[in-house]
Amino acid sequence: MAALLLLRAGLARPRGAQMALLGRTLRRRPAVLAAVADGSAPARQSHSAPQQGHGSSKAASLHWTGERAVSVLLLGLLPAAYLYPGPAMDYSLAAALTLHGHWGLGQVITDYVHGDIPIKLANTGLYVLSAVTFAGLCYFNYYDVGICKAVAMLWSL
Repeated sequence: MAALLLLRAGLARPRGAQMALLGRTLRRRPAVLAAVADGSAPARQSHSAPQQGHGSSKAASLHWTGERAVSVLLLGLLPAAYLYPGPAMDYSLAAALTLHGHWGLGQVITDYVHGDIPIKLANTGLYVLSAVTFAGLCYFNYYDVGICKAVAMLWSL
């Protein structure tokens, strides 16, 4: 891990040497090589391009911040659900878990699904799956014991 960080920072190779890991890739792609030579190569982006839902880099940044906030919220919700079980906690968990899963699977789609029609189909399937998941968790909370009590019952086995 440390060696990878040093390599990325440019500290692990001599100044005039070619980048060890990317050398073959850059030789195969002349457009990338020209962009790197100019110094105009864009940084690697981990979120979707503007045509896939985010209109600007500010929106993508806010989306990323929201993802981190929900992740941190879940870190606090899980112990709170154990200490203070109840309907409010059950519905909070249902919403946070569904949103966390929706955004996580959305990134899988962004990374691994290519082409206009497959992306539209995958995103539609994701929205359907997220809606059914949330509806199912709310149904379970309303008509059954709820998420907190169900987990407690599993632990008591």
